[in-house]
Amino acid sequence: MDKQKIQTYFLVAVLLITAVISFFIFRPFLLVLILAIIFAVVFEPIHKRIVKFTQGRQVLSALLTVIVILVFIFIPLFFLGMQIFREATHLYSYFASNGGSDGIFNLGSNFVNKFQEFLPESQKTLVNFDQYLKQGLQWLLQNVGFVFSNIAKILLNSVIFIIALYYFLKDGNKIKNLIIKFSPLMDVDNETILGKLKSSINSVVRGTLLVAIIQGILTTIGFTIFGVPNAVLWGTLTVIAALVPTVGTALVTVPAILFLFFTGEVYSSLGLLIWATVAVGLVDNFIGPKFMEKGMKLNPLVILLAVLGGLAFFGPVGFLIGPLIIALLVTLVDIYFLRKIG
Repeated sequence: MDKQKIQTYFLVAVLLITAVISFFIFRPFLLVLILAIIFAVVFEPIHKRIVKFTQGRQVLSALLTVIVILVFIFIPLFFLGMQIFREATHLYSYFASNGGSDGIFNLGSNFVNKFQEFLPESQKTLVNFDQYLKQGLQWLLQNVGFVFSNIAKILLNSVIFIIALYYFLKDGNKIKNLIIKFSPLMDVDNETILGKLKSSINSVVRGTLLVAIIQGILTTIGFTIFGVPNAVLWGTLTVIAALVPTVGTALVTVPAILFLFFTGEVYSSLGLLIWATVAVGLVDNFIGPKFMEKGMKLNPLVILLAVLGGLAFFGPVGFLIGPLIIALLVTLVDIYFLRKIG
């Protein structure tokens, strides 16, 4: 065999091995890096304005853009998260004490007694309510510690995200040119794919923000109707909570429902539960895909399935990654058939 072929085969083999090892090295941070890329694309217009303001100083421009993102987005989210963590810690300590557990059991028993006054035939179904409530509370106490133990991991990922976002902003054009250079596709196809992904990212993010605002307004209306104190304040926090994947508005609506229930407002808590489920919860599934439809040019049902499937497959950031992958698939199919017809 020709010596040059042997060298080529050896180089390809080493390249594949190192590529696989590199993938497993970066695998724990892939979702964080993807999220940093998405933020770099969304805030690209602001970054370009800052570049003009700094007269082309890329390092300074990227640093200022990151500071803007931190000040207007992540610092408010951080304080909100700290407040939620503080309240959760107090709630955890309260439930862990006998007084807290007994209080919950007594309230639950009172609710069962009142419920049986209206529906006597439900006695057999609700006879083991205290036992079920105790088991549920024990499960909650056992798993809350797991959430608290992940704080260090969240902080590490946050630091990596900020650093990655800085470099994606600073070297974004260089990375784009490298992709176009090493891609075997034609330059026009690469530009089409990158443009489609950029448009899809902006559509998903803007659609998510609009849905969060609508959910915050609807939550404020529901809190006002059913008598939750400081309805406007909690409705504003719902806008931020709606941006949290998977959990979303439940971060605010569930405590409000429990507050009404444990303060004796049983019917109001039931009404708020229905309102939060129907009026607030379904907005994300029906209106969200409609907002994303224009930029992505996909059927709302496809977008809805992409969001739900992305959440199931990729976890919390899947609501962003799922639609992007489907948009990429559609773009590649279009390019393939155009080349085939041509």
